Amino acid sequence: MIKGISHIGIAVRSLDEQIPYYRDALGMPFHGTETVEDQGVNVAFFQAGTTRIELLEPITEDSPVAKFIEKKGEGIHHIAYGVDDCKASLKAMEERGVRLIDTEPRTGAGGHKIGFLHPKSTFGVLTELTQEHED
Repeated sequence: MIKGISHIGIAVRSLDEQIPYYRDALGMPFHGTETVEDQGVNVAFFQAGTTRIELLEPITEDSPVAKFIEKKGEGIHHIAYGVDDCKASLKAMEERGVRLIDTEPRTGAGGHKIGFLHPKSTFGVLTELTQEHED
């Protein structure tokens, strides 16, 4: 079911402050930014080998990422695993007793189909399943 790690989402207060660290100090290729309105974030994309790093900057005070930063501070927000079929994977996880945040896939950054598993069922790790679209 899991193809590998798609990306690691990192909650940050400011993309402008953090982008130079990842791009210049760490030397990660920078692939631009995107706003995901329905999740209330601006996202900056970097490549680290075969895994993307996504910096998540809240654009509203009530977004999930803003609430995360308020409660836990900046840092790793979630790990995303690539799957072939997000809808089927969510259903399979639910059948295995895993609590879901999303019972149906939604559209995430890059137009990918995504769904989140609740951290209370994943030993404290917010887990995203992502189906990357074919280019």
